[in-house]
Amino acid sequence: MVTFQFVPYQEIETLTAAKRVNKLLNIVKEDKIVIMEGRLRKEEETDLIEITMEEIGPKFKGIELSVIYPNKNKLQPMQKIKGAFANLLLGDRTGLTIIGPASIVKKIEKNPDKIELFTREINKNSRYRGLRSKR
Repeated sequence: MVTFQFVPYQEIETLTAAKRVNKLLNIVKEDKIVIMEGRLRKEEETDLIEITMEEIGPKFKGIELSVIYPNKNKLQPMQKIKGAFANLLLGDRTGLTIIGPASIVKKIEKNPDKIELFTREINKNSRYRGLRSKR
């Protein structure tokens, strides 16, 4: 079973960069795929990747990360001004960030009109080996 957890922007906007990265990474370590409103700053993405690389081991295989945001080139000039003003007041809520554990997410492909998230087959027996009853 694949579990998605939505993280609204207001849930992370008041956190420091380090706490924001740790919150997202802790969710991913629970084998959940994070769908976050908005996007991380470039420094936060870099920190997330660096911390992930340090924590890779037998139980944690890393992350897959993808950020999707609207193509601003297609917007009318007035829409661009409105968007910039809204971002100034509300924070960068445009876009969507998807972060998943590499043990579950094989790859994330972005196309202009869709997102394709490919998952790996999980061997149920190896994960819950201790829970099987003897017959």
